[in-house]
Amino acid sequence: MAVDPARVRTREEGHFVFSAADFEDFREPRPALPPGMEGELESVVRLLAERRWPFRIHATYDESISRVLDVYEKVSREVPFDGLHWLIDHAETISERNIDRVRALQGGIAIQHRMAYQGEYFAERYGARALAQTPPVRRMLSAGVPVGAGTDATRVASYNPWVSLYWLVSGRTVGGLPMYGDDNRLEREEALRLWTHGSAWFSHEQDRKGLLKPGHFADFALLSSDFFSVPEDAIKDLTSVLTVVGGWVVHGTGEFGPLAPELPSPMPDWSPVSRFGGYQHAPLASAGHGLALERHTHAPGTACGAHAPRAVHTEHRSSPGGGLFGFWGALGCACHVF
Repeated sequence: MAVDPARVRTREEGHFVFSAADFEDFREPRPALPPGMEGELESVVRLLAERRWPFRIHATYDESISRVLDVYEKVSREVPFDGLHWLIDHAETISERNIDRVRALQGGIAIQHRMAYQGEYFAERYGARALAQTPPVRRMLSAGVPVGAGTDATRVASYNPWVSLYWLVSGRTVGGLPMYGDDNRLEREEALRLWTHGSAWFSHEQDRKGLLKPGHFADFALLSSDFFSVPEDAIKDLTSVLTVVGGWVVHGTGEFGPLAPELPSPMPDWSPVSRFGGYQHAPLASAGHGLALERHTHAPGTACGAHAPRAVHTEHRSSPGGGLFGFWGALGCACHVF
């Protein structure tokens, strides 16, 4: 698992480098990283590179990415990053120049479907022209940068992959706002590849995960409908009827239900899933005001699309208190989850 430099405590510095991470609330103005960030980040990244530990960093804005890459380039001249599989998480507004800098340093970029939920906010603040390349996925791929797709559950969304795949293919928000033209939308097979083989690169498992071929893990799912042929708007309502991970059945419904292990009860026990059953029991299009709950309603007691019940997040954690804000904020950004 890659280490986030913004959360590493070093003996030399004696503190966490929170100064190296920006945030992603597009309802608020872009944050400026503090002046001392570079020095704090350099000591941590140098330590990670010397120990050959892969690392990742949360960076939403190109302005933050530019300063982070300045540090990385400086360290890499003395301690080459060769083979580390380091990455930037999110990168919604990354520029072409910085994409090329990431490629030169042999890094990758992990993208999530934050814009499916915040596209309207981004357009209101920065305009439709800027929105059309948030993030510039097609440009990343054409530059040869390793790209993996995920959800950033549960900070951005649930673990459900199908809303993310709908976003990559349609270029629309869940509210229906068109964001991207043909130059930044993906074909269905391309989008699925980012979710499977693309993300395996980040954990150095691209030679055993993400492809259906001899020598790879037996990970696959049978779906409620054909991802490649259903109407575009129906992609986000797909579910898995049978999920196999490493050759073991981990989820099943309907005729495959008897093959599946018994699931634990949803956690935390106050989860809306216990009462409403999760939004996947009805199409998203008919969810109406329930969409506001989507970000935090997935729990291990319900189908996760492709990964249930393996993709869980709080089954062994208790709420630290402080209400919903305190609970979800305490979990932080799970950028390393794909």
